Amino acid sequence: MDDNQEKRLIILDTETTGINYREGHRIVEIGCVEMINRQLTGRSFHAYIKPLDAAGQTFQMEQEVINIHGLTNEFLDDKPIFSQVVDEFIEFIRGAELVIHNAKFDVGFMNNEFNLFNSSLRGKQPVPMTEDICTVTDTLKVSKDEFGSPKTLDFLARHYQVDKLVDRTYHGALIDAQLLGFVYIEMTRKQSTFNLSSGENNSGDVNALIRLDPNRSKLKVITATADELIAHDERLTVVEKEGGEVIWRKNTAQ
Repeated sequence: MDDNQEKRLIILDTETTGINYREGHRIVEIGCVEMINRQLTGRSFHAYIKPLDAAGQTFQMEQEVINIHGLTNEFLDDKPIFSQVVDEFIEFIRGAELVIHNAKFDVGFMNNEFNLFNSSLRGKQPVPMTEDICTVTDTLKVSKDEFGSPKTLDFLARHYQVDKLVDRTYHGALIDAQLLGFVYIEMTRKQSTFNLSSGENNSGDVNALIRLDPNRSKLKVITATADELIAHDERLTVVEKEGGEVIWRKNTAQ
């Protein structure tokens, strides 16, 4: 069996206040789902984060950014700051292979948060950088190898016909991580077929029929926790107060 199938994978996504951490932008949401043996395990890490500016005051996001991920300044105001979730986050990803779409963006923001945290420790034990505790696979680069040019997550989800598996009214980090997990399974299916063809069929025929074990374990479905459902409902309420149209509530009411 391929060693890659034995690795613990963490499918990760973030949402931020802007596109460049060098301009003071911060992470406002982290979403991670765990995958082992190319199956989602049901374990996840999810945190909304109150962003702070260089002066330690609440960072005020522009409406253009809010329209992308749906996280308003009011919604994030009572959420923990990064230093309050950093230990739990690091323990969840430690030793794993991170699967990220456009990893340069997310890892850059993660390392910036780690650096800001370390600079405030005043001699206490610093936290490691991402590359010190994880390996990283960038599906944006994988898509370039597969299609000849980098492809967006939306494109890949439609191409692999997994775009309907999650509700993406907004680009939430946990939602996008779940979607990327489904995309990753499909992106690596051909590689898995090569690896699994070693049992009864050693002919080397890449077109040989690979029969699945009828007693194989079923894929686990990730369901939201009670706290996540409450947080999601709170976010929808804030969006409605801001004058936005909440399509999700309309669909569930039908």
